[in-house]
Formats: sequence, structure tokens, C-alpha cells
Amino acid sequence: MKTEMSRTTVPIADTLVKVLSEQVRRWPGETVLTAGEGEQVGPWKIEREVRRVRKHVACLPGDFRFQDLRHYFASLLISSGADVRTVQRRLRHASAKTTLDAYGHSGPDTEESTRTAVEAVMSAEFGDFADSVRTHGS
Repeated sequence: MKTEMSRTTVPIADTLVKVLSEQVRRWPGETVLTAGEGEQVGPWKIEREVRRVRKHVACLPGDFRFQDLRHYFASLLISSGADVRTVQRRLRHASAKTTLDAYGHSGPDTEESTRTAVEAVMSAEFGDFADSVRTHGS
């Protein structure tokens, strides 16, 4: 265990709960992925298995790694609009700086998104004023 935070509950989608619940029902135990006599599978065993089967999964690149699922998850959260603190907590990073350093490039086009955000506020606040200046100005 890296930190105490790594033992905290992870919120997951209802669809994943259903899939995992079926796995637990079929193969009861304390962990979802087990090896041998029910002991937890270590990350290197998972990585070796991913490397073994990735060539049989058409949509995966040949160099796909188990860690890439973590990067996909972070990118998915960011592109869906999750704030950096939420992404930090989901990834169990010690600081938001770590998250920003790793995934800061994954956000939306900041130039266009900031222009759109400012436009929305300004048109709501000054729309009538701007129209009056344009039509009744000097």
C-alpha cells in the first residue's frame, strides 16, 4: 500500500457495479481479481496478462499497458469537465500539482473555452448596454 488514501472507497458507475457484482456472485471472495487460493492479484501479474492478450483485442494498440487505463480514466474525467481537485482525488494523487503536471495538456482548447465563458457573462451583463451603444452611439 502506497498511502492511506489508496485504501479509500472509489466511486464507480452503476454499470460497473452490476458487472462486478456478477463477478463476485460467481466467484465469491474478498477481492474481485484473485490468484490461486483467493489472494489478491499483484499489479505485475495483471500487466503480464494485459500484455499477453492485447494482441487479441482489435481496438488496443500493440504497446497498450494496464497503466494506460488510468490515463484513459483521467482524460475521460477532464474532457467531461471534472475539476482538477476531483481528478486528483480519483487518481489518488498527493497534490493537484501532480495531476496538473501529468494531465494539464488534456483539457479542452483553453483559448476558445475562455473566450466563450467571457462572452456568456459579458453578453448577459452588458448585452442591452452594448446594443444601445451600437445603435445610439456617437
